[in-house]
Amino acid sequence: MKLDTKRTLLVGLAFFSICAFWQVYDGIIPLILKNTFHVGDALSGVVMALDNVLALFMLPLFGALSDRTHTRIGRRMPYILGGTAGACVCMVLIPLADRMASLPLFLVGLGLVLVSMATYRSPAVALMPDVTPKPLRSKGNAIINLMGAVGGIVMLIAIKLLVPKGDRPNYFPLFLLTAAVMAVCVLVLRWKIDEPACVKKMQAESAGLPEEKEEASAPGQKLERPVFISLCLILASVFFWFMGYNAVTTAFSKYANATWGMEGGDYAMVLMVAQAAAILTYIPVGAIASRIGRKRTILAGVAMLAVAFGAAIFVRTFSGIVFFFFVLAGVAWAFINVNSYPMVVELSRGADVGKYTGYYYTFSMTAQIITPIFSGALMQFFGYHTLFPYATVCVAISFVTMLLVRHGDSRPIPAKSRLEAFDVDD
Repeated sequence: MKLDTKRTLLVGLAFFSICAFWQVYDGIIPLILKNTFHVGDALSGVVMALDNVLALFMLPLFGALSDRTHTRIGRRMPYILGGTAGACVCMVLIPLADRMASLPLFLVGLGLVLVSMATYRSPAVALMPDVTPKPLRSKGNAIINLMGAVGGIVMLIAIKLLVPKGDRPNYFPLFLLTAAVMAVCVLVLRWKIDEPACVKKMQAESAGLPEEKEEASAPGQKLERPVFISLCLILASVFFWFMGYNAVTTAFSKYANATWGMEGGDYAMVLMVAQAAAILTYIPVGAIASRIGRKRTILAGVAMLAVAFGAAIFVRTFSGIVFFFFVLAGVAWAFINVNSYPMVVELSRGADVGKYTGYYYTFSMTAQIITPIFSGALMQFFGYHTLFPYATVCVAISFVTMLLVRHGDSRPIPAKSRLEAFDVDD
């Protein structure tokens, strides 16, 4: 058994489009709030948490809805196509509102875009496990995250090139490019991927696996207590490392400007280095997890992320050492991200993948609701120097909760296929 790399790359186009949008959102929206509408850091954190408030309710809902959807083009594809179309149309309202300095129009445009994005994120992510046998999902998730990282780095380059220095640059070209990138990705996905056929192929591939004791109960039944405890601990870990990581990514454009004097899109260079490091790490991490297990791989990543954020506490002026710390953070995030979602869906059955995807995003989005508000308040009332200590503590807590997990690791591949499973070439 080996991973269908071409199919997984094409499925990853949906995540490419999602990450492209969020890279622009996290970097540009705080700058618009600060420079155009003169919103303080604490209130800015509230606005930046709105997408996560919506997601908290909508991602589990649409994940479960897509589980029960049956159309000619599949369970997930209708949501991916519709959500992308809505987001692309509505996002042009954001730079328009910025140029007009119209806060009501800005909030309306932002709200419509966020609702559109929330309708298809869970279905888009659930598509990977739908078409990938369980033993290969860490490798599949590595490719999906690789595609997401490429989407992010493409938009970081766009930010660097299209956002001039100054308090109120014109963001129209950047948002138009973002919409175009998202539209092209999803149209290619629809053209090249026949979702029902891919699901049938995965089921045929999985039929050859030996019978194993399921860690999850049948749909509609409760998990066994030890498995349920592990699920809770995994989700708690997801919550805390997103508390730390999202605090940095959401506030970094402002932090870099206020603390290190970086202007315009210059901050994007630092994040670009982190994304590049992650891109180079995603595929090897999938193989590492197959060897030593998902849990150990995640723990190594969490430790590296805590070191990277902890070291950044002591950087008072921008220098080359910042790039080293963010390379380490990018590698660490790859170790974590490749394996955390597969650990959650490992506890599901095929009929419940969308629901368990919703659980994963409920906890990650809850963290991303809380952390921009809390970290924003800390920065506003106590100073920007609180950002990295706060992030370090959150990440350290996630190490403790993950250490206690006992279920959800990758299952062994049959001996006759073990070597083949490490071959991800077609």
